[in-house]
Amino acid sequence: MSGDHNNQIMSDKKINSALISVFYKEGLDDVVRMLHKLNVKIYSTGGTYSFISDMGIHAEKVEELTTYPSILGGRVKTLHPSVFGGILARRGNPEDMKQVSEYRIPEIDLVIVDLYPFEETVSNINSEDEIIEKIDIGGISLIRAAAKNYNDVLVISDRDQYSGLIRLLQEKKGITSLQERKFHAAEAFKTSSGYDTAIFRYFNREAGIPVFRESINTFCPLRYGENPHQKGSIFWRC
Repeated sequence: MSGDHNNQIMSDKKINSALISVFYKEGLDDVVRMLHKLNVKIYSTGGTYSFISDMGIHAEKVEELTTYPSILGGRVKTLHPSVFGGILARRGNPEDMKQVSEYRIPEIDLVIVDLYPFEETVSNINSEDEIIEKIDIGGISLIRAAAKNYNDVLVISDRDQYSGLIRLLQEKKGITSLQERKFHAAEAFKTSSGYDTAIFRYFNREAGIPVFRESINTFCPLRYGENPHQKGSIFWRC
């Protein structure tokens, strides 16, 4: 029993730093206040940085971390070893930690991303140039990196997850379990796979590649599955 308890303690991780890069800011203020209350160091980009600063809360610009400004009209902001090294570094790997120390890369324990609204843009705008610019590159890469390293990093990949994150921060003072981080990794890959499917479907209108890709989150639970003792659901695209 004591061995299981020790393993649980070892798998628990304290959030000391967070990288926040979101398109829509609704609901973010409560998250930021809670992180500030727990003395979590915040790194941020562009409009998100301005939003946090306007709240009177200190954040460090990602540009200060990378020593590069946002370039190419905002297409490149976070794509840098100083960012992804801090997310992907395996805390229990001596060689990883040696390199993190050597290159002065800060560890990042929490990644919060709200992707560019690609599907919304496709629905409301006919300009292909505007639609293409809403293909998120840095954000989706941050999500995938944080999810890959769920052993050490918590990833929040959707605004709908803010309330759960706030509860976790309030009740556990910023300490996350391996199970919680792995669950959010699964949620992150749900987000990324759905996002990529939407982009592919847009391009395939013209390309006509003979494959079927679909990503549906809308479902209704049924009374039972194929047999009374089983669960079942029906999924549909609105």
